[in-house]
Amino acid sequence: MSTLVIPAPQQASIPTADGNLFPVRRVYCIGRNFADHAIEMGHDPDREAPFFFQKNPDNLDPSGEFPYPTKSANVHHEVELLIALHSGGTSIAVEDALTHVWGYGVALDMTRRDLQGEAKKTGRPWEIGKAVERSGPIGPVHAVAQVGHPAEGRITVSVNGEVRQDGDLNQMIWKVPEMISYLSEYFELQAGDVILGGTPAGVGAVVKGDTMVASIDGLGEITVNVI
Repeated sequence: MSTLVIPAPQQASIPTADGNLFPVRRVYCIGRNFADHAIEMGHDPDREAPFFFQKNPDNLDPSGEFPYPTKSANVHHEVELLIALHSGGTSIAVEDALTHVWGYGVALDMTRRDLQGEAKKTGRPWEIGKAVERSGPIGPVHAVAQVGHPAEGRITVSVNGEVRQDGDLNQMIWKVPEMISYLSEYFELQAGDVILGGTPAGVGAVVKGDTMVASIDGLGEITVNVI
């Protein structure tokens, strides 16, 4: 009988609003899903085919602290809707997609923008800019039974009391059912998968000592200190 040759890594998980834990399998992040953010990043806001990159499951961090990462002098905040799946499959129809959602939460996609920019110029993957340790500060996941499926609602982030990003979930180019359906054409989605739904305009740099407050209507807010 085979045995593990090293101790198994701890299962990545994130807290739920009822005091339990949601186990995380994969983290998919959609790029440029708000037209105003696409424009500020120098891209055409027309509805193009969606694209995704990944963070690591243990990048999601509920601690309320974000350690400023090494090898970067330009780290940006991006507030996002977190979508947590309790089931999945392949070729999921748009009209069936929401039946796979367990709940929703508030997340930040912290980005080493300078390293991401270098990767873009050379046609390389984005993980060096995106999949940074503790680069996904998150709040608790709220079950659909409690919050429903938020299709609209204010989504904001402030830094040291100054509002930087201020949008609405109804501005998402690709809606939650469409994201799930599209991903399922390319990957077999499973329970424990998490999707980050993109960010509105206003992304900007933070420095050590800053305090970020991210919020989404109906899902509360999270306070994250840059250390």
